[in-house]
Parts: sequence; C-alpha cells; structure tokens
Amino acid sequence: MASSAPILLTPGPLTTSERTRAAMLTDWGSWDGSFNGLTASLCDKLVAIANGSGSHACVPLQGSGTFAVEAAVGTFVPRTGKMLVLVNGAYGKRLAKICEMLGRDHSVYETPEDVPTTPEAVDRLLAEDRAVTHVGLIHCETSTGILNPLPEIATVVARHGRRLIIDAMSSFGALPIDARAVPFEALIAASGKCLEGVPGMGFVLAREEALLAAEGNIASLALDLRDQHLYMQRTGQWRFTPPTHVVAALHEALLQYEDEGGLPARHARYARNCETLIAGMRRLGLRSFLPPEIQAPIIVTFHAPRDGRYRFADFYQAVRAKGFILYPGKLTQVETFRVGCIGAVEPTDMERAVEAVAETFRELRIETL
Repeated sequence: MASSAPILLTPGPLTTSERTRAAMLTDWGSWDGSFNGLTASLCDKLVAIANGSGSHACVPLQGSGTFAVEAAVGTFVPRTGKMLVLVNGAYGKRLAKICEMLGRDHSVYETPEDVPTTPEAVDRLLAEDRAVTHVGLIHCETSTGILNPLPEIATVVARHGRRLIIDAMSSFGALPIDARAVPFEALIAASGKCLEGVPGMGFVLAREEALLAAEGNIASLALDLRDQHLYMQRTGQWRFTPPTHVVAALHEALLQYEDEGGLPARHARYARNCETLIAGMRRLGLRSFLPPEIQAPIIVTFHAPRDGRYRFADFYQAVRAKGFILYPGKLTQVETFRVGCIGAVEPTDMERAVEAVAETFRELRIETL
C-alpha cells in the first residue's frame, strides 16, 4: 500500500494487493475474445473453489453482492414458491425485504444476533410448513461476524426435499463450502470480499439443471440469471456492458489466491488475523460481542467503551489518521464497532491496528478497563 493510503479493516471494500490494483490499468473490449477468455477462466476458478465442476455453473452479474442476492431469489424461487428466511442479523433481514419487494411469499425465523440458527429449528419449521419450497441462509452474518452451521442446515433442507439458497458473501473463498457435500441450489458471493478483488461484481454458483428450470420466474430483464447464463454459454459474452476492470482485478486476485495456497491458506491467514486482533483488543479491555465457538474469522464486533467520552465518529477519525479504517457497529441493542480481518493484510497489520486503537484511547482519554 502507498504510505498515504489507510488499511481498510472493513468487510468490503477491503485492502487489495498491488498486483490486483495493477490489473485494472488495462482497458478491455467487452466483446473481444481475450476478455471473453478472461471471463470464462474466472468462472471456472470460482466453480472450482466450491468443488462444483460438472454440476454447477457460475453466473457473474454487474453490481454489488445485493444485486446478485436479488437476482438469485427472483430467478430460482417461483412466483408460487415460498422462502423460509433464517435471520440473525441485518443481512438476513435484507433477504426477507428482497422477498417482500419481489412479491415472493416468505416466512421469517429470527434468533438473537448472537444466536446461530440450529438445524433442529429448521427441521421443525419445514415439517410444520409444507408450502416452503426454498430456505435462505446467511452463512456468515456480516453485521456481527456470527457463523451459522451451514453443512448441518443444508442436510436438513435436502432431507425435506426443499432447496437451499446461501448468501455466502462474507465466507466464500475463506470458509469451506463443498458442493459435493453441501447440497444447494444457489450460492451467492461477490468480488470484493474474501477473494480480495475490488467491488463491482456479484456472482451466483448454481446447479445447471436449476438454471435451466428457472424460465419465467423473474420479472426483471437485467437480473435474469438464466438468461445471462444461456447468453454467455452461447456467445461467451455478457448480455450488457460488463465491469471489465473489476473482472480483470478479480481474475488477478484469484491467481494470487492460488499462489497463496487456496482456501486452506486463505482461511489460516484470516484466522491468525482474527486471533491477533481479539487478543490485542482484550489486552486493551475491549470485549468481543460473540463467543469464540460462533465467531467467524471474517469480521469481529466489539463492545464500545462505556466511558462517556467515547464517540464513534471521534474514535473513527483518530484511528483513521493513524492509518486504519474501521467499521461502525450494526447492532440495535448495544453500542459496538467492527473490525474486519479480511483483505490483503497480515497479523502484523492487526498488531499495528491494535496499537493505533490504544494510542487513540490515550489521546481521547477514554477508559476501557
């Protein structure tokens, strides 16, 4: 990073490598064969991360991850279908809002923000409501960093003959999701998260047969994943102007992902970042919101100091001046702030961030113990 650029300890956008940023210095023709080859290679690499080659297809989409979530719900949930939305944070609530806006029947099962959804609860809910055709799950809820038990829930959903849509925005590429072992109809992620690309492209990994069967479900032209997939299969091109520089950056980020050692290495680095962060903040007297057993190594929510002199805006600006950008809390019941563990950062960066927080508390005369 240039010395003037702060390190983004956020859940995306996040700090990217120099190689990734340099990949955006080339202009690409959207119909050019070289760009079509780049898109095809990118999609193959994304499918391979989920071990879905031969059964699943990658459908890229312009826009943020939420665009891809809305596209997946509209494409795969029939207009006569019903989704059970599992909620323990802001992004589960957003998924329910998408169902409402699309006119899809849905029910919500909500647990507190520090309580994972259990497979037993899903088993009971599906047995009670035969109208449910799909289940929507946030794998890692970014509003807190909580990890929901995806493999166990996927097994229950499959046993009931229902279909699973996974929002894996903050987990894909860092936490294992094996399409051979975890049955799902669609998995949604984006370029600017654990793959360490830049924002601007969402994507959906979907069963090929589900894509072909989704004709007529969606009332949107731009968000029709089936049509996007069939057009790309036929022409190698995107239907509408693609985010060429974002695609190039993500492809380069995936080459670095492979160089690093793939998912196991990416997970291990993020886990070290998370452990370093939590241990350092604990020494400062700050408590993490979640217990270790449900804390994903993606983003950590911390209780704010109870000192009356603490104001997040002042705290944020002072830490930023020392080279680190943090994230505000997203909880409604308690005051918190969040620190991301993902991106092109190392444990040494987390140590420096902790020291920046300590210096800020001293400067602002904020007591934490």
